[in-house]
Amino acid sequence: MKELLKQRVMERLNFSQEISDDYLKEVIQQEIVKVSKDYPMLLSDKIRLKQEVFYALRKLDILQDLLEDDTITEIMINGSENIFIEQYGKLHRYPGHFSDAEKLYQVIQQVASGANRMVNEKNPIVDARLEDGSRVNIILPPISIDGATMTIRKFAKEPMTLEWLCEREAFSEEIAQFLKILVKARYNIFISGGTGSGKTTLLNGMSNCIPKGERIITIEDSAELKLNGIENLVRLEMRNANAAGENKVDMNELIKAALRSRPDRIIVGEVRAEEALSMLNAIICTI
Repeated sequence: MKELLKQRVMERLNFSQEISDDYLKEVIQQEIVKVSKDYPMLLSDKIRLKQEVFYALRKLDILQDLLEDDTITEIMINGSENIFIEQYGKLHRYPGHFSDAEKLYQVIQQVASGANRMVNEKNPIVDARLEDGSRVNIILPPISIDGATMTIRKFAKEPMTLEWLCEREAFSEEIAQFLKILVKARYNIFISGGTGSGKTTLLNGMSNCIPKGERIITIEDSAELKLNGIENLVRLEMRNANAAGENKVDMNELIKAALRSRPDRIIVGEVRAEEALSMLNAIICTI
């Protein structure tokens, strides 16, 4: 039914013109009324179908409900038919799935283009982010053997502070006070840990201890840090090479540029390889 409605709505739309959300919803509603004459539906089913068709045409299809659910912290797509979620710290299989592999590919391209990234067979592994700051990792076939995969790491919408972490028993108040002292004393601090261990969450919490009058420069692969209350903030993000293999801006270049921008502090979101040496050199230069 969803695919039938989507097809009928698309046949009525003129994609050469700008289509507002309100107009799209109106067209969907009209088509549901027509279809329901031949296929009677409950009001609840009509409301659900309207939302699903709208999400399929304008948002991220079946993922949209998951993205808007604040209890879900991670979304894992293993091909078009296998979706898993992390909710309240536990992994669950989600009963829904994409209509086919092509629809999953369209959503992946929508996510990548929205973050100014290019993902294809030549460049099958990409890190990106959604508008709300959620971190995304994409892997396409043939690297991903059983179909395209996408992992979305969501972050809390409320500001993350050390107090916020204490309330959730991440550590004690004594540890929080100790971390505040280290930040205010401008120590060089490394945060390390396994996947999903809370590195970015802790860094966001510690960043709220930075004095508000300082100039902060952040450097990230995909921007995901949420620093609150800092007016003099510069956010830098790496850029992948274009289709011709040109115009790449890597973390080494960003670190060098940041050092010339009169920073009080440089926050590097994540280092994995040779950029670690540039970071260490930057620390030595500022001691």
